[in-house]
Amino acid sequence: MTWTQNFTPVMDNLYVSALVALIPILYFFWALAIKRMKGYVAGLTTLLVALLVAIFAYGMPAGKAIMSASQGAVYGILPIGWIIITSVFLYKLTVKTGQFDIIRNSVLSITEDRRLQALLVAFSFGAFLEGAAGFGAPVAISAALLVGLGFNPLYAAGLCLIANTAPVAFGAIGIPIIAVEGPTGIPAMEISKMVGRQLPFLSVFIPFYLIIIMAGWKRTMEVMPAILVSGVSFALTQYLSSNFLGPELPDILSALVSLFALAIFLKFWKPKSIYRFASENEAAATVETAPKTYTGGQIFKAWSPFLVLTATISLWGIPQIKLALQGHYEGTNAILKAVNSIGHSLTFVPEVPGLNNLILNGQGQPIPAVYKLELLAAAGTAILIAAFITKFIVNISFKDWFITFGETINELKFPIITIASVVAFAYVTNASGMSTTIGMTLAKTGALFPFFSPFLGWLGVFITGSDTSANLLFGNLQKITATSVGMDPILAVAANSSGGVTGKMISPQSIAVACAAVGLAGKESDLFRFTVKHSLFLVTIIGIMTFLQSNVLSWMIP
Repeated sequence: MTWTQNFTPVMDNLYVSALVALIPILYFFWALAIKRMKGYVAGLTTLLVALLVAIFAYGMPAGKAIMSASQGAVYGILPIGWIIITSVFLYKLTVKTGQFDIIRNSVLSITEDRRLQALLVAFSFGAFLEGAAGFGAPVAISAALLVGLGFNPLYAAGLCLIANTAPVAFGAIGIPIIAVEGPTGIPAMEISKMVGRQLPFLSVFIPFYLIIIMAGWKRTMEVMPAILVSGVSFALTQYLSSNFLGPELPDILSALVSLFALAIFLKFWKPKSIYRFASENEAAATVETAPKTYTGGQIFKAWSPFLVLTATISLWGIPQIKLALQGHYEGTNAILKAVNSIGHSLTFVPEVPGLNNLILNGQGQPIPAVYKLELLAAAGTAILIAAFITKFIVNISFKDWFITFGETINELKFPIITIASVVAFAYVTNASGMSTTIGMTLAKTGALFPFFSPFLGWLGVFITGSDTSANLLFGNLQKITATSVGMDPILAVAANSSGGVTGKMISPQSIAVACAAVGLAGKESDLFRFTVKHSLFLVTIIGIMTFLQSNVLSWMIP
């Protein structure tokens, strides 16, 4: 039996229906920000609220609602949960074998200043990982690195989530922008150009904003030269690559240019005073963090796990290799054909029973629903391979390797439940039509739509945890609405992606990932309270920028 989505199910009124559709989202905000529930409790109860709204307000058959939740839960475990498990596992291997002490000292040898460490690790290195892997890897790994350097876990997680704002739109080799070409029909290159004329302004601002959050105005001014080197080099490279190369490489190139530019700059420039957190004992910190002397070989060996990680996730992101890993490669290369054979045998795409093609959207078209289980193609598998190679680099026994893996899974059991439940909530919200109802309501803002357009992307990423998913969810709605209100559709679709990046730091998935990475499982409410004000501030900036580009600075639109 098919079921057709109804976007105005309550009193046949769009606005009343939108208020009802907001109930699960408002409940989640209340559960985390006010009630301070543990993440997995907030996630599971939000899923229950979403199911009740979908069934009783939206008329979605209970069986279909439950199966859509199962589809989301499976996606929350693979690929997202798998990335978190393997990322934390790799980090724990370096800690257990003492290699992280050397990594820590190598960063301290560049700078002992906490402000500059945040720029190097959270902003530049995190952006590189976002460009190569996406999903939860950048926040998980960079936050774990900061904690290892001595950052407060909550601070480390929060800073990395905020820093991750700059690269998200071009994450995972440009997938968010490449994906939205399909439903909108707008060439990915055109969207890439427009996003590349919005986000660089944010990319210049984010390093400055990070340090303001950390240290206040006066301490920020002390390292302004370093902030400018970090932000301007990133933003300039992001603009040039997005406008002249395409959406695939802006993150990787911008991150590398920013990382090397800042590291080289710090060889010739030092801040007047070393900044440490108030909680750090100055005398103890001086003794404890004074860089020891290690050989170049020792430093290279210590960093090797993350170099191998970079190589594997970059390899996994190359389009031809990605197709082969998924079992879809049709070329003649012998090696890729062999990989394709393995990838095909390790890719399972079973239909979701009682759901696949049984929900009709507003246009009367069936919505496919499958469990996408790509075991070899998952980014987490690339990280696991890096962890396996690391076993030989750090010379840890297979017994300890497996013990560490078991410890990692045990530590992450509640965060994985959180991730699975919030992704399930997102799928129920989408399948029932609640997301579309909210989007259609925002689209009714008329002349103010250019300002609210990024908020639609922000909402989409908050719900789905992914800029790619938000673009697929609202991209075509943005295009249609923009055309009806006289706004350039390229700007609207780009604004969906640009606004979406500011929702990443409050997405339940991202919050759960960050807390899992720094050992704060159960403290998701604290992290949410830390990031939510910054998220709203930054999406408002994108809204103002989009409004100006639509009405005053239209020459910026390609």
